[in-house]
Amino acid sequence: MNMAANVVTGLILIVDDIPSNLDVISDALSDMGFDVAIATNGERALQQAERKPPDLILLDVMMPGIDGFETCRRLKANSNTADIPVIFMTALSDINSKVQALDLGAVDYVTKPFQEQEVLARVKTHLQLRHLTQTLEQQVAEKTAELQASQMQLIQSEKMSALGQLVAGVAHEINNPVGFIGGNLFHADGFIKDLINLIDIYQTHYPEPVPEVKEELETIDFEYLRTDLPNLVKSMKSGLDRIQDISKSLRIFSRSDSISKVTFNIHDGIDSAILILKYRLKANDMRPEIQIIKNYGEVPLIECFPGQLNQVFMNIMVNAIDMFDEMAENNPSEDLQANPQQIMIDTSLVNKQLHICIADNGSGMQAEIKARIFNYLFTTKGVGKGTGLGLAIARQIVVEKHGGTIEVDSIVGTGTKFIITLPA
Repeated sequence: MNMAANVVTGLILIVDDIPSNLDVISDALSDMGFDVAIATNGERALQQAERKPPDLILLDVMMPGIDGFETCRRLKANSNTADIPVIFMTALSDINSKVQALDLGAVDYVTKPFQEQEVLARVKTHLQLRHLTQTLEQQVAEKTAELQASQMQLIQSEKMSALGQLVAGVAHEINNPVGFIGGNLFHADGFIKDLINLIDIYQTHYPEPVPEVKEELETIDFEYLRTDLPNLVKSMKSGLDRIQDISKSLRIFSRSDSISKVTFNIHDGIDSAILILKYRLKANDMRPEIQIIKNYGEVPLIECFPGQLNQVFMNIMVNAIDMFDEMAENNPSEDLQANPQQIMIDTSLVNKQLHICIADNGSGMQAEIKARIFNYLFTTKGVGKGTGLGLAIARQIVVEKHGGTIEVDSIVGTGTKFIITLPA
């Protein structure tokens, strides 16, 4: 049914067991431009409405077989026909019959003998009302979708902004002492070498120290000390480099996104997310360490919003880790040493599209969960453990912000794979 220039059209199903009534109403409606279908009893009306739902039904009350009341009740009980407006046609004048008709879900009634103009007026009115209702429902659905998208974008922006501020503060606090320690460690290394060299020169000229010096050399195990002290300094430098790498990874992961895209190495983003999650990948009381297997291909730099994509990688890996923890908690006797838990990350360039595959060998997901995995507010985690925004935001970032795609492939008992494609 459509409406243009105040002309209402649609398919009208007329249900009446009296041919003369069918002819009168059918001709009147056809002359007004309506498509008309007819049924002579309730059973046929139900079949026709199911096969080709009309826009409105004119339904006689008194019919052989199932009457109009029962026919209406069955129409309203069927989700495929429940929304079709029903106008009863009745010769009954008692108020109880009319109330019963309206209680069953009818929108109106006309009495026999028919007044042609009255029937046409009521049909037009209820078709217009149905059209307005459908239009309003569509508008509400569209506005709801827009609101949800705006909410997700706001939440995402706030999360990234808060994380960016936190990391900036942490990085600043880390960098100052790290720089101080690094500078002093460089000089300390030189001083230690100078002192050991001085002792070497002294021992060359005075090979036989006095008893007190000799005893102290043995007490402190000087030969071991002179060998190990440079190694100790080297280990301290290595730890300092590790702190600097962590600080760098934090800055890469939460990199603030400008209003335009920037050139970015996608592998840096994935590596930063892995490094940040390293504490969760380690072995715990329930399971051994989760293995990360990377297979990076030769891929170009891409134009993107790095901070947002890093959030997508982090979210997918966090979900996999949560799933592994849940598996270990529910099946503590399973031999995870023989079947190590793994997250596999592959990147490749295919037909000018950057493919990023993040897969696990975990429990997989049922078809009904897979179908809803990107839905707004949908989560499989317990109360207080999930917001239902993670993968919905991830999809928005990949599809709407970057013009890419994100799909999920999962087999129960085998694992889950997320495939992200981005324009290269």
